[in-house]
Amino acid sequence: MRLDCSTPVTRDACVARDERDPLRALRDCFELPPGVVYLDGNSLGARPRATLQRAQDVVAREWGNDLIKSWNSAGWFDLPKRLGNRLAPLIGALDGEVVVTDTTSLNLFKALAAALRLQANGPGAARRTIVTERSNFPTDIYMAEGLAQWLERGYRVRLVDSAEELFGAIDADCAVLMLTHVNYRTGYQHDMAQLTRHAHAHGALALWDLAHSAGAVPLDLHAAQADFAVGCTYKYLNGGPGAPAFIWVPQRHQERFAHPLTGWWSHARPFAMAPGFAPADGIGRALCGTQPVVSLALVECGLELFEQTSMAAVREKSLALTDLFIDLVESTCAGHRLGLVTPREHARRGSHVSFTHPHGYAVMQALIERGVIGDYREPEIMRFGFTPLYTGYADVWDAVAILRDILERGAYDLALERGAVT
Repeated sequence: MRLDCSTPVTRDACVARDERDPLRALRDCFELPPGVVYLDGNSLGARPRATLQRAQDVVAREWGNDLIKSWNSAGWFDLPKRLGNRLAPLIGALDGEVVVTDTTSLNLFKALAAALRLQANGPGAARRTIVTERSNFPTDIYMAEGLAQWLERGYRVRLVDSAEELFGAIDADCAVLMLTHVNYRTGYQHDMAQLTRHAHAHGALALWDLAHSAGAVPLDLHAAQADFAVGCTYKYLNGGPGAPAFIWVPQRHQERFAHPLTGWWSHARPFAMAPGFAPADGIGRALCGTQPVVSLALVECGLELFEQTSMAAVREKSLALTDLFIDLVESTCAGHRLGLVTPREHARRGSHVSFTHPHGYAVMQALIERGVIGDYREPEIMRFGFTPLYTGYADVWDAVAILRDILERGAYDLALERGAVT
């Protein structure tokens, strides 16, 4: 429900709304510092309370006491697939179609290599173009460019400058459409089903990066008929800093799925120690080398929380929070050179909101000093992420009140030296 602009919103009204929130109890499942409004879950999710005990158990008991036996007794070996099955419902996947493993960049490389190989061995053998957006997350572009250069068969990456241009760019030479579902800068959400249909109609395959979608917006990869998908677990899924990512390969592609990173965990019989590679059946083909067990184990704590609610409920609150934030900023911070770059239309909005400001970095650092944590992205973009599992309506009101105070007083330092991470 959008803000009624004829009636000023008060903090008390936001507190009352929090008290009626069906997701309110889930906030207590997270460890959040007192006095902090955390609006950066789109970059690093907050820590579930259960994570600390899980980490202690893995390190002290499974590793410390049971040692190498835990590969079998604690289920370490099967962890990537078990986590994949728990994550699958959040993205519209089936059991046996997802593994949690490696990084988003590596998984993207594997999925893109597999897609190009499918095309090269089929009717799309002459296709040489990977289509994506210039505003896509840079690592996705870098991985695509790197793969195209290594293949040395005339492959190229075509960058387009708007969502509208994508339809014309998907032509007879397009092998793969590679897009991030929700743009990391603007929060713009593509119509996955429409673009995938368009790609298929023109003989291309569709690869989706769900880094800013999984755990934030409802997804149904099968309904969209997507071909491959990847994503991370450390944002809205709250898996921890640098937590392993995931890759989705639908059953219809698994038998022909192949990539160059053929490590021993993707072998059909890894402990046969054979010198020749034989791919595992099913989603196991998407694995590579030995898995980071401690990091993997913590991912489960974040996934467990989603089993206490539904993505429909998460999405409803996400839109309410972002509506409230946009309306409060525009109604109380007018005249301070803020520019909204996130779509107002619900169908086109993810779960973060971005405003530009000529001194965006300095303003964001002032907000962080005051306990409102968002982040900054070039050019001039302040990002505010809204994680419905732990963000409340009073948090939104407080954040905007502090932003207004900083802007009205000009209380930010233009000479501030930038940190390595913005």
